[in-house]
Amino acid sequence: MSEHIVVVDLGFGDAGKGATVDWLCSPDAGLGVSAVVRFNGGAQAAHNVVADGKHHTFAQFGSGTFSGVPTLLSRHMLVEPIALAGEARQLAALGVPDPLALLRIDGRALLTTPIHIAANRAREDARGSSRHGSCGRGIGETAAYALEHDAPTVGDCLRPRVLRQKLDLLAAHYGPLIAPSSHRYEPIADLIAMYGEFAAAVRIVDDGELGHLARRGRLIFEGAQGILLDEWRGFHPHTTWSTVEPRNARALLAGIGARAYVLGVTRTYQTRHGAGPLPTEDPALDIPEPHNTFGPYQGGFRRGPLDLPLLRYALAAAAGVDGLAVTHLDARTDSVATGYDTPSGFRTDLPLGTWRDLDHQRSLTSLLSTARPHLIAWPTEPSDYLASELDVPVVLASNGPDRADRTSLSRLRSAA
Repeated sequence: MSEHIVVVDLGFGDAGKGATVDWLCSPDAGLGVSAVVRFNGGAQAAHNVVADGKHHTFAQFGSGTFSGVPTLLSRHMLVEPIALAGEARQLAALGVPDPLALLRIDGRALLTTPIHIAANRAREDARGSSRHGSCGRGIGETAAYALEHDAPTVGDCLRPRVLRQKLDLLAAHYGPLIAPSSHRYEPIADLIAMYGEFAAAVRIVDDGELGHLARRGRLIFEGAQGILLDEWRGFHPHTTWSTVEPRNARALLAGIGARAYVLGVTRTYQTRHGAGPLPTEDPALDIPEPHNTFGPYQGGFRRGPLDLPLLRYALAAAAGVDGLAVTHLDARTDSVATGYDTPSGFRTDLPLGTWRDLDHQRSLTSLLSTARPHLIAWPTEPSDYLASELDVPVVLASNGPDRADRTSLSRLRSAA
């Protein structure tokens, strides 16, 4: 794998991206990583890493931080400084020296504020039983507001007068939504002061930083969420306001004349945190999830056998991947879904529509809501079976949550 590596989740999230990135950045991997680049999402990410007796749920810092690898939050990130400061304190308590010194943040990245978060929660509360499965972290509101307004950015933290104007307009826009709710936020003057301290504590960079880091070594692009939640390829309306499939990472690399090796991550069983279709869901399935619990806005953590039609769809939505990382080999179910019985007949895959065609995505949501999975026992060891069925090599496997539980393809083969 001589190219820079893009790590994407082939499910609904929680497949093990963080642990995969941690291993790729570790001395054991020997890849000479110069930085982890975050290319989508924001503070709602929850990438669990267990290494050397330490556990941390990475949200905005890259999952290579335990190995001292710097993080670049690209212009495609939604940056939430209050949560970022809290995460830095957690990492410092775990022994990471001066975590903020490891950060570089593109000044064009959108700023997620407490105003966005209050609006997000008020809107989701108003949906009642029809909630979309939001994390309640203001991500959708940050992205939606920026489509039609001059939204605050990280670079504005260096320009308090400009930032004040933007925050005043933001508060006025969301006032009618937030006022009737129970959600509130700090006075804008306090936010301005806090964002000034944030700007003084981190390194805000321009678009030349990516090329500079690439000249120093290999880049690992760490995706957030899962391709099945992608804003244009996911099953609308139960999606994220973020491009999860790797087009943005590929575009960033193309901009510096570099290529991407796309590594797709999948569990050996299907999971979903929150509302939306999950054809193989089995409420009786009892697989411990110590790091995935009930969320006040997402709801419960759901499980079921691995769904091959969804995996094939994710591969198509990603425009192909070069290798697979298969996780949770120690906790797999007894079966795998090879297809669905649907009102229109049996099918083993889902049609990939035109990009940004939400009518097509709604039709897939409807199809999946009535699909009955066809389950079989795993014919062979999961890594071998998936490599054969998907025609993609498995290059990394995981038999547990710890970094030490990960095995590269060559070591896996020699051990077998």
